[in-house]
Amino acid sequence: MRHELPVGALSSISVRIALCHPLDYNLRVPGRLHHNCEQTQQTMSDTENISKKSHRWQTAKGLAAIALVVGFMIALSRMFLAALPDVTEMSATFSTQAAFLKRISLPPGFQINLYAADLGRARGMVLTPKGDIIVASPGTELKLVKADSSGRGRTDGVETLMDRMRSPHGLLLDGDWLYIAETGRVIRIRYDAEKGQVVGEREVMVDGIPTGDGYWSRSINKGPDGWFYVSIGASCDACVEDHPWRASMIRFLPGEKPEIYATGLRNTIGFDWHPQTGALYGVDMGRNRLGNDIPPDEVNVIVKDGFYGWPYIHGDDIPDPDLGARGAERASEARKPVFNLGAHVSPMAIRFLCHSKAPGYGSAALVTQHGSWNRRERVGFNVVSLHWNDDGSITQKIFLTGFDALNEVSGRPLDIVEAGDGTLYIGDDFSGVIWRVAYQSPSS
Repeated sequence: MRHELPVGALSSISVRIALCHPLDYNLRVPGRLHHNCEQTQQTMSDTENISKKSHRWQTAKGLAAIALVVGFMIALSRMFLAALPDVTEMSATFSTQAAFLKRISLPPGFQINLYAADLGRARGMVLTPKGDIIVASPGTELKLVKADSSGRGRTDGVETLMDRMRSPHGLLLDGDWLYIAETGRVIRIRYDAEKGQVVGEREVMVDGIPTGDGYWSRSINKGPDGWFYVSIGASCDACVEDHPWRASMIRFLPGEKPEIYATGLRNTIGFDWHPQTGALYGVDMGRNRLGNDIPPDEVNVIVKDGFYGWPYIHGDDIPDPDLGARGAERASEARKPVFNLGAHVSPMAIRFLCHSKAPGYGSAALVTQHGSWNRRERVGFNVVSLHWNDDGSITQKIFLTGFDALNEVSGRPLDIVEAGDGTLYIGDDFSGVIWRVAYQSPSS
C-alpha cells in the first residue's frame, strides 16, 4: 500500500513507532522512494534530517496521544455500557437459559421454562380452544403463538395474526368472536380457531374511548352476567378528570350503548371474577410522588355504581394531600380496598385459577406485579398468589420471584392465562417472552 504525502506536510519523515514496524509502509517523498521505515531513516535528505533525540520526543508525543485517545475511548465505552438497560444482560442470559432460571423461585412442585421469545412488548393475552395464544403488541399488531404440538414445552412458532391495529391491549374470545380493546375503541372480528386466522371485517363495538395523555391500556373481559367490561385508566397522576369514562370501568352489550359501571379506579388494568362467589375483583395502581411507601396499590371488589376514592382518597381512607380537601364530601362514599398490596408494585393482572392441581391453589388468584419505576428500592417484579380464608380475609404469598435478583431487573410479568390442564403462561413485556409454568406433584 502506498500513501502520498504532499510537499511540506511533514517537517520530519522519521516515523518509526511500534505500530509502523510490522507493516510494509511505502512512503513516497518528493525526489526519493522509501520502501519501509528503516529505509526511510537511512535515506533522509539533509533538509529533513533531525536528531534522534527529536525523533524520540516526537515518537513519545505520538504514543502519548494514542494512549490518551485509547483511554478516552475505553472510558466512553464503559459509560455507554453502564447506561444500557438491563435488557442487554437479559438477552445474553436467554442464550444460556439454565443460568437465568437459577434465579427463579417457585413453590414446590412448580416448574418453569421459556415457552416463546422475540415477542416485543407482549401485553394482553388470550388462549384459544386449540391451545394457541394470541398476544397483543402495544404498537399495531396481534401475534399468534402456536401451541406446542410435540410436548417439548415450547411454541411451534410465532406469526402475525393482525396488523394495522391502534395500540391493542385487552383480548377476549367469546365463541368465534375475538374482541380487542384498543386505546380508543373496542372492536371484534371472527376468529377461526382451527385455522388460526381471523375472518371477515372488523366491527366497532365501542367508540369514543378517551385517548391522549395518561394510561393507554384498555382491558376487556366478559362477566358471568353476559356483559362485557372495559377498564379505562386515568389521564394523569392525580387530577379531576373531564371525561366521565376516565379512571372508571364501563360495560356494554353488543349493539347497545355502554354504561359506567364503577368510578374512582385510577388504573385497574387487571380484573376477574371469583369462580365460586361471582364477585368481581380488580387490582388498582395508586398514584406516584407521595414517597416510597404510600399510597398502597389495591385489590378491590368492584360493584355497580361503586366509587373507589381516586383522586381524593387512597387506601384505607387516606386523603390525597393535593386533592383530598376538594373531595371531602365524597370520602364517606369511597369503598375501601379488600386488600392492600405494596406501594408502587404496579399490579397488571389478576387471574383466578380454575384448573390448578397444586394443593392450596384451588380458587386462589395470581397477581402479576410489573414492578416500581420511581421508588428508592425496587419492589414488585414478581407474581404473588392471593388465598381467601374462611373468614373472608386474604393471605398473600410469593409465587414467582427472581426477576429482580442480583440487583438486576431481568423481567416484568404482565399477563397470565391458564390452560385446561392447569398450565400457566405468563407474559413478560420487558424481555418479550412467555414463560410456561406447570405443576408436577413432588411425589410423582
